Amino acid sequence: MDSSTYEHAPYGPPDESPQPPTPPRIRPPSDPVAAALGNASLFGIGYLLLGHWKLAVFAVIGTVWLLNVAASTADTWAEILLLAWWVAGTAHGWSLAHGRAEHVVRRGQRVSTLAVVVAVLLTAVLLRVDAHGIEDRVNEARERGDCEAAVAAQGEVGFGQRVAGATVVEPGKAVVEACNQLERAASRLTAGRSGSIEDLERGFGILAGVLKEPGNEKTVETVLDTFLDGLPTNDSCDNADITEWFRDREPTRDVLDRSADTAARMEPTALAGCGDALMAEDDWQEARARYQLLLDEYPGDWHTGKARGGIQKATLAIELDKVRGLVEDTYDATSGYCETPARYSGAPPYRKGFNRALFLGDSEYTGKLPGGWRTGDPTKASLVVCADTAENGTAVETCQYENDKSPYFPYSVTFYKVKIPLKVYELRTGKRVDPREVQISGGSCPSVLRYEYYSIDVGPGDEFVSTAKSDVRDAFWPVVKR
Repeated sequence: MDSSTYEHAPYGPPDESPQPPTPPRIRPPSDPVAAALGNASLFGIGYLLLGHWKLAVFAVIGTVWLLNVAASTADTWAEILLLAWWVAGTAHGWSLAHGRAEHVVRRGQRVSTLAVVVAVLLTAVLLRVDAHGIEDRVNEARERGDCEAAVAAQGEVGFGQRVAGATVVEPGKAVVEACNQLERAASRLTAGRSGSIEDLERGFGILAGVLKEPGNEKTVETVLDTFLDGLPTNDSCDNADITEWFRDREPTRDVLDRSADTAARMEPTALAGCGDALMAEDDWQEARARYQLLLDEYPGDWHTGKARGGIQKATLAIELDKVRGLVEDTYDATSGYCETPARYSGAPPYRKGFNRALFLGDSEYTGKLPGGWRTGDPTKASLVVCADTAENGTAVETCQYENDKSPYFPYSVTFYKVKIPLKVYELRTGKRVDPREVQISGGSCPSVLRYEYYSIDVGPGDEFVSTAKSDVRDAFWPVVKR
């Protein structure tokens, strides 16, 4: 086979002739100004113009992250970091473009990137200016004490204002939080109008906490004034409880001390009204305590005359209630009132002449007294007479009796006056007075003596004289007549 055939054979040896070198990549000319302006937009546009896609993506991610940090932290350092990122990106864009061999002026790129930068900066400035305006309205509303307007103004803050002016709008969040706390305080104070001291304490505690933060004086004052303007309520005892708490509250040398002025203005009327209401409910002990508190705390107030009269009425009611209880508990001369006498200052005086009495104890003989002498109402009695069981009094006569059926007769029987041991008390003072006993006279030695016995061998013992109503009346007359 000849050489020509060999050269053109399809399966000959590979061509080992040298290949020409790959020419170096020549980057297109760049415009450093356009690249710097593109990166000044914070979105990596300059990197896109230079063909650096990865750097452009990195620039966008970094910008978004820094904006989020600035909006969430609302710290100055985050804004400084964002500014440094902007300067670094702009400078890096200029540096990359300026490092290329050839530079050209691309007017179209410059104009478009400049427009983007202007739009970004203008948007940021406008949003920040708007943020300042919002916060100005928040602060003005707070200085007026108008929480509702302050919260409404802060509600205008959107994502843009937070991104462009996080440090500007951040204080408004504290104002809103303070207003939310004041709303809770107002709710507690409203509940406190019903006399709930626990709600009052919690409400004032919240106000004191908000007041510690500077600038909240007016908003706290508005809540406090609204509460105080709602006083007094229709319930005098609730008003008395509220004003007493105001009076006992430790001064804090701030606007909350105005509650003490309200106490001084309201409490006398509240105490007097509460005392009257408790008297109507028969709660005399508490009513007297309210009247007494009025006298102790406000001795020069015009309600003191009414308070003194109320104390007198309450005291009489308390005494009467005690006497009635003792009378109800009396079943003999050694129990109840007879054992523990008490005074009722409103009872009729124990005076010369006739005095009605409340008769307690054994009523076998006192029950025979005239109705006009006796009363069951302590308010109409001058005396309380405790009658004990009848005993043998003075011997009157001894007589002999015969009985055909008993070997023990004739039998000697002595007749005695009926002696009634007494405890007599002047109801008005509760002090014991005379007499200590009475003896009832009557008939003796009847012709026929009837008696009860258990054995035929036992005859009658000593006997009481037979008494009539007139005898009982005559015996007790010295008791009721002074």
